[in-house]
Amino acid sequence: MYRAIKVVVEHHADGYISYPLGLKGVVVGQGETYAEALQDIESAIRFHVESFGEDVLDPDPETPVLEAFVAEAGVQVK
Repeated sequence: MYRAIKVVVEHHADGYISYPLGLKGVVVGQGETYAEALQDIESAIRFHVESFGEDVLDPDPETPVLEAFVAEAGVQVK
């Protein structure tokens, strides 16, 4: 079975990290390139599902992640 899962990929000075949205549990991927981080998170998601079952894919099927946005918020710090 094929499932489309929304994934965030962040670019940092030392590489890329990635994580899926809407899964139960913590799943993180990484790589030196965007493609490597995406490939790593796909592998990590497969392992997560194999380890904990398909229930991790739909924590709340009534409210799936439809879209994801990146926004900036300002907060006051000391």
